[in-house]
Amino acid sequence: MKAMMTGFAGVVLVAVCANLVLSNLGFASQDVHSGASVRLD
Repeated sequence: MKAMMTGFAGVVLVAVCANLVLSNLGFASQDVHSGASVRLD
């Protein structure tokens, strides 16, 4: 049970860190899939 909880915590940590890193590097889906003709609020 302890190993499973540690695994869940690791998955959450990786997901949060990946989101922060990719957003800061400009790889967010909003930045990648928008062009000059796409208006996002």
